[in-house]
Amino acid sequence: MTSWWSKSILAVGIAAVVVVPLGALGARFELWDYVVGFALFQLGGLLGLIGVGCGIPGIVVARRRLHGRDLWVVASGLAASFALVVFLGMHLLRAVSAPPIYQVSTNTEDPPQYNVIVALRGENSNSLELDAAMVETIQEEHYPWMEPFFMRATPTEALAKALEVLEAMGMEVVATHSEDGLIEAVDSTFWFAFKDDVAVRIREFPGGSVVDVRSASRVGISDVGTNAKRAKEVLRRLKRD
Repeated sequence: MTSWWSKSILAVGIAAVVVVPLGALGARFELWDYVVGFALFQLGGLLGLIGVGCGIPGIVVARRRLHGRDLWVVASGLAASFALVVFLGMHLLRAVSAPPIYQVSTNTEDPPQYNVIVALRGENSNSLELDAAMVETIQEEHYPWMEPFFMRATPTEALAKALEVLEAMGMEVVATHSEDGLIEAVDSTFWFAFKDDVAVRIREFPGGSVVDVRSASRVGISDVGTNAKRAKEVLRRLKRD
């Protein structure tokens, strides 16, 4: 028969593993505000730390008392808590190491502009003004590959290819301005479904076309590298094809 304390450690581990995705996915499906989602996220992290903190001495006690069932139950709870703490730790490390910007552009001096998307962003969204000097400096340090991409295709062909790439990546294309060589799209992050706005601009260039990509988050001081990762994937797919 298992002890109450071993069951408690297991319960804490299970609760931690459940609360974290519940908070994020609840916000994604608009069951509650993202602030509540973050609170649940933090609660899950706290429970994970408690599970690890209690699980390690619990293992020692169970081994010394030769309580096989308690040992198995505690080990399960500790494993769940430890896995969650590692998962959150990796995300925290990524957040800390990411630069404090919420938008990127392959062309900071003359970035692709948003038109239709402006009305979709809402009053409390981040500003779309881009500090060229600051963003350029940060991109040179963290994302040196962030620069215009040359395609050996006509602007019409390049625009069609870019549209195909955005749709294949699961983005919602909200406007295509063929005369301006501009595509506007919205992408959502997996966990909290934060809306990020994407603009791809195609311009004629000797021998082909030049492509610029811009991606901007609607909320947050730092995008944790999400916009750069998205822009890189768009460019990668265009280069591949």
